[in-house]
Amino acid sequence: MTDHDLVRAAGARLTQAALGLARTPLCVAGLLLVPLQLYAYPLILVTVGVPLLLLFTALARRYTGFFRWWAARVLDVEIPSPYRLPANRGPMTRVRTIATDPATWRDLAFLPVNAITGVLCGVLPVGFWVNGVLGFVVPLIWLDHGRVEYVGIDYDTPGNFVLAPLLGIAFLVLAWWATPRAARLHATVARWLLAPSATAALTDRVRVLSDSRADTVGAQAAELRRIERDLHDGAQARLVALGLSLGMAEELLARDPRAAQELLAEARQSSTQALAELRQLVRGIHPPVLADRGLDGALRALALAHPLPVEVDLELAGRPEAPVESAAYFAVAETLTNVAKHSGATSAWVRVRYEGGRLALMIGDNGRGGAEATDGGGLRGIERRLAAFDGTLGIASPVGGPTIVTMELPCELSSVKTSSSSGTA
Repeated sequence: MTDHDLVRAAGARLTQAALGLARTPLCVAGLLLVPLQLYAYPLILVTVGVPLLLLFTALARRYTGFFRWWAARVLDVEIPSPYRLPANRGPMTRVRTIATDPATWRDLAFLPVNAITGVLCGVLPVGFWVNGVLGFVVPLIWLDHGRVEYVGIDYDTPGNFVLAPLLGIAFLVLAWWATPRAARLHATVARWLLAPSATAALTDRVRVLSDSRADTVGAQAAELRRIERDLHDGAQARLVALGLSLGMAEELLARDPRAAQELLAEARQSSTQALAELRQLVRGIHPPVLADRGLDGALRALALAHPLPVEVDLELAGRPEAPVESAAYFAVAETLTNVAKHSGATSAWVRVRYEGGRLALMIGDNGRGGAEATDGGGLRGIERRLAAFDGTLGIASPVGGPTIVTMELPCELSSVKTSSSSGTA
């Protein structure tokens, strides 16, 4: 380690110690939230208690949220929020959710523990640094015949001019060692109390999976109803008309061959239209191009059929599993449909990569922006489709554009490599 590195490391530790000391009043101030929050609970029976509880709980959660963020930075880990979401925005529902949420009571337990830990971890390192410096300052005072004492050593102690600097060095070494560890100890305590418990994490995971399953079942039911409706109104009606035409042609064949010929021609046209509708229906369930050429070919075919120029950039080391591939295809198709309908864009692009065990898709356009996932909208449907595979949807669409929709799906790839980058389709 060079002198420059040593000075920089010392500066970093001194800064860390100073910040720890500066956090001490904040840790102690959190104790005020304990009586405020507990005082609000009995007042729930009175009208004023509900807004007071919501206010004090919001303050406590903002306070603990700061320490959750700080602990995550110190420990270099992610500490998710542990709080339950209320079923609706009603004040009594929110109060009931707060009162029955274990995270609320863990926050209350954190406040006194944080005050004690924050004071110890903030004051001790600074005390070590100060005593280390005093080990070299006090001998100078003794030279001026000052009668000051330093860690049990005074002016008359034999060997005081040697012992004091040695103790100073020991304190500096201790301060060097303790400063980062004190911060990590404080952060570890904060993480232990503020992170979701294993039971809470498991409960939240079960809730997410239950919601995802319900959305998937609902989406499948809606898809079945759509297929049934399309068959009933389209191909089935044409096949019924085809049967009637063939029956009438059979009756007219002997006495009016010309009329029978016209009916047969009409029946052939009906069969052609019914076949086209069936192909369109099958394409909406699982496009043949997806099965034959994979996600690469299917997305490029989708781009070619799009009314806007669409650039496709795809690099995959293999093919995803069929259900994931289908979900990704239809998610991109729905997004590009939204681009054509609502964005006012003149061009769009699709980028597909596989990183860290996740299939990442990005769809962008140069439209007017302002896109968001609303109930009943196409983006909300995409979100539900991806959630069935534990996937995520992200939307960056400032007013004025551009819009970038990001999707991620956890999956495994086959061994067949797929890599292509098409120009504007």
